[in-house]
Amino acid sequence: MKAVVLGRGGSGTAAAKLLRHEGWTVRILDGDDAWPGGGWDLCVTSPGVALGHPWQCAARSAGVPVISELQLGAERFRVGGGRMLAVTGSKGKSSVVKLVAEALGGVPCGNYGTPLCEVALRSRGGWAVVEVSSFQMETTALPPDAFEAAAVLNLQEDHLDRHGSLETYHALKRHLLDFAKVRIMGGEVEEDGAALFAGSYFDNPILRGNGLCAVALMRAAGLADGAIREAFAGFEPLPHRMQGVGAFGGVEWIDDSKATSIAALVAGVTMAASRISGGADAAKCVHLIAGGLPKGDDPATANACLAAHVRRVYLIGQSAQAMEAAWRDVVPCEMCGTLDRAVESAAHMAAEGECVLLSPGTASFDQFKSYGERGERFAELARVHGANRRNSTPRP
Repeated sequence: MKAVVLGRGGSGTAAAKLLRHEGWTVRILDGDDAWPGGGWDLCVTSPGVALGHPWQCAARSAGVPVISELQLGAERFRVGGGRMLAVTGSKGKSSVVKLVAEALGGVPCGNYGTPLCEVALRSRGGWAVVEVSSFQMETTALPPDAFEAAAVLNLQEDHLDRHGSLETYHALKRHLLDFAKVRIMGGEVEEDGAALFAGSYFDNPILRGNGLCAVALMRAAGLADGAIREAFAGFEPLPHRMQGVGAFGGVEWIDDSKATSIAALVAGVTMAASRISGGADAAKCVHLIAGGLPKGDDPATANACLAAHVRRVYLIGQSAQAMEAAWRDVVPCEMCGTLDRAVESAAHMAAEGECVLLSPGTASFDQFKSYGERGERFAELARVHGANRRNSTPRP
């Protein structure tokens, strides 16, 4: 049997390794490689390779089945006796996956963590908690009992540059529920689970819905409420998700570099304002650093949130001009270009009792290798300029 694997990143490498372990002959395509002609039995695609890519088009023209690395891994993991939960949504997926996997003693995998093919190769039995992206759903087809339960946490505007329309993006997300025994839709979950995460990371208006979905997933997996409560109490958030960097001269610095959509930016600003105000009616206390590589969503959808909570915006990256055009009538905007300049300016402008928040609302790839690198650079700069601010006179 012969398979072509599209992409040499983590997903593609894991798929190729699994197939070779089973005795397949595998060819990996990457970069400018051309489709290798006929004689192939299967094509496994990485999430970064879109439906209209010439490789996928060539495979279908040749009658070669195209499946996702997610589908390959899920099929093999089930054969090995494993059980799976799945999570998708526009924001907060990784945190829910981490929480539920820790509660079950399972493996967080898929779009976050280890590729599912790698889990299938090294594991027999146990739980896999799988983060699923809309990119993976383009080429995934599984039976209706593949997942013990699946949750769509929320549906907002994202990835329009890939999918073309909001309707297509949302339909791909909802399609995950077709592969699950128990189907959980954010906004339709029973409220009785909220008491289980009181006082936790999820106990706020932005993440409450995700917390309710997490409770439903853990209950579907058979966990008792006592164990669920313990899981929430011990949960530590992932890096670059509303992560405190430090307080310098009375100014809080918060790294939310994982906020790569406008919807996530709105959530970050709302949470930061609530944190700084102690949950009271939050005034304009946020200095927001935003911008990067746009993903097609409309910056104007953040206008009401910015008007309510943001004192000033510091714009960077390719999306800076579009964001400035959308926001200049509701909040002062400063065109900084780079993160270094934005941090320096924010450190000068922020006053005691306010915060500087990196919540870009965009991808990072115009100026950084990843959102992680962007967040780490922000933390470094914050410590330098925050310390300098303590030794200088703050703005009036």
